Amino acid sequence: MNGKTKNRWLIALAAVGIHISIGSVYAWSVFTNPLAEQFSWSLSAISAVFSIAIVFLGLAAAFMGHFVEKYGPRISGLVAAGFFGAGMIGSGLAVDLGSIWGLYLTYGALGGIGLGIGYITPVSTLVKWFPDRRGLATGLAIMGFGFAAMIASPVMASLINSVGIAGTFYTLGVVYLVVMSLSALYLERPPEGYMPEYQDGGSKKARADLSQLTANEAVRTRRFWFLWIMLFINVTCGIAILAVASPMAQEIAGLSAAAAATMVGIMGFFNGVGRLAWATISDYIGRPNVYTAFFAIQIVSFFALPTITHAILFQIVVFLIITCYGGGFASIPAYIGDLFGTKQLGAIHGYILTAWAAAGLVGPILASAVREATESYTATLYIFGGMFIAALVVSILIRSDIKRLKAEQPSEAAAS
Repeated sequence: MNGKTKNRWLIALAAVGIHISIGSVYAWSVFTNPLAEQFSWSLSAISAVFSIAIVFLGLAAAFMGHFVEKYGPRISGLVAAGFFGAGMIGSGLAVDLGSIWGLYLTYGALGGIGLGIGYITPVSTLVKWFPDRRGLATGLAIMGFGFAAMIASPVMASLINSVGIAGTFYTLGVVYLVVMSLSALYLERPPEGYMPEYQDGGSKKARADLSQLTANEAVRTRRFWFLWIMLFINVTCGIAILAVASPMAQEIAGLSAAAAATMVGIMGFFNGVGRLAWATISDYIGRPNVYTAFFAIQIVSFFALPTITHAILFQIVVFLIITCYGGGFASIPAYIGDLFGTKQLGAIHGYILTAWAAAGLVGPILASAVREATESYTATLYIFGGMFIAALVVSILIRSDIKRLKAEQPSEAAAS
């Protein structure tokens, strides 16, 4: 068996290949001004393309998780490549036809479905290949998603200047289709009874999972909804900060528009770094401790931010918040594996990611509404600080479920 077992680090590299491709969705804003100049479409109409893609990401992740578990990562990855590649190439055709509705259908719907399937496929596979280093493995892939915009943005801008908007979509569509397809072809589930120590000399033993549940069984447990609430609050507040970071920095810390724009760019770096760093840390101190740390750090940060007028200190606190935002995404798949096992991890992860879709709607709307009502970001930050207090309570409550599960399985706990 060992001779035929693939190298799990190459599996991880293939997962990164898929996530770097689909993560380019976060560079959508590069197309905004060129599309507006070419077609005189409104900003809201162009922004709606991105919103539709994220909605379909959430829907596909939720409804296609069972498909991923049934047909495996290779077929699921190829399906994701097909949808995302078709969405990008179709977007080029929509631009050639001058149709914003065509973009809604191609980039938004087709591309969004590819996003959702492509997001959960590699992650559920990596958790099974890395029972001893779940956080590190999922952090690597999801870091790729976070960093993708930094790579894609300058490439897109250069292509738009040289081959036009439609040509950019055609070119990237083919590139992403090839990269995702090659990556998907290398993905596969580990052999039955696979232990990483046999392959690469790892000495870290895998912890025993607390249960092995199907997705439909998982959603009927308290701990599933505890995870959902924690991710929802973490993402709601993080997305809101991302949405208003520039004007908030100018209002509170007195940054210039240019300095605030630079800060927003650096936030993308800390978003990516936080995904890998926090997920890796979770392998050593445990997922429950990492989530409690997220919320304790952010309670202090959100209540302190309105009083920080020193520009550099203000930015440091914002960067720390953003690492927690990215880390929440990267640590959740490993947490799911710990609590529910790997039997249907892709499907459970898909259900949990509905918290992302909901937070994407609530966060920016809440931040804007409170800002308009109070004419200040102070109240917004205090409200988010209060939400993190609730999240901290949930992160402590879930520990009672973990203790009960460990008590019910003394033999497995002893083995771990």
